[in-house]
Amino acid sequence: MSSIERVRAFLKEKGFDQKIQEFDVSSATVELAAQALGVEGARIAKSLTFHMEGGALMVVAAGDAKIDNARFKATFHMKAKMLSPDEAVALVGHAVGGVCPFAVNEGVRICLDESLKRFSTVFPACGSANSAIELTIPELEALSGGEWVDVCKAWREGE
Repeated sequence: MSSIERVRAFLKEKGFDQKIQEFDVSSATVELAAQALGVEGARIAKSLTFHMEGGALMVVAAGDAKIDNARFKATFHMKAKMLSPDEAVALVGHAVGGVCPFAVNEGVRICLDESLKRFSTVFPACGSANSAIELTIPELEALSGGEWVDVCKAWREGE
């Protein structure tokens, strides 16, 4: 079963599969997803994946946010070392460009960054490089099972 089929099945169980949007163009990057959806890039919920003992760590952040290495290390007690594209598929279960916090492999810790809370709705991918779903922040929290963290920079006023 492909990643988008797994995500669709997961979201169908929760009553959200009808909200999945698929595009004729790539939505694999923040910029491409924003173009496909006609929204500002900051509202794209990008899923960044990192090495973690015993599995992988996913940080879902606003499209304009960047990982703050000092905050990351203070929060997780390790350096931010991103997964390679092959490692993302193996450890998380989704290919880069479609990584999302739904229907992930066992052992993936999901965290939602505070940068997302600026918006009433955000757009995470749905397992493929041409899909997304619009979710409210409470919906994203409930569907992902993620915990809130503050590990990003470059999105706050004056940063």
